[in-house]
Amino acid sequence: IVLAAHNELGKWGENLAVAYLQGKGYQLIERDWKSGRRDIDIIVRDETGIIVFVEVKTRRSRVFGEPEEAIDYRKMQSLQQAINHYIKSHRINSEVRFDIISIVGTIGSEPEINHIKDVALI
Repeated sequence: IVLAAHNELGKWGENLAVAYLQGKGYQLIERDWKSGRRDIDIIVRDETGIIVFVEVKTRRSRVFGEPEEAIDYRKMQSLQQAINHYIKSHRINSEVRFDIISIVGTIGSEPEINHIKDVALI
């Protein structure tokens, strides 16, 4: 039951992030793109044509710190590998960047959304 609630919160966060990005003029390319066991939450194209890979972190509160702090070195490596795979398999020639969207709140509440742009992967 706990896992289901966690997954539900994550899905809610991802849906919010997509709506937020689209509201900023980003075009959705993919959601939950998988490369083996790795996945990329959201892939969008920004208003300048840059392909943006987005990791979404959703938390109910900041009791354990900021949501983006959950992205550790191993997760960064995994994202880097998934992004490289996506770029190669889709023959991406345009500029790319990695963003994090952290969301704090609960379903039914007004969430806090923090869009951290151009994060260095490793």
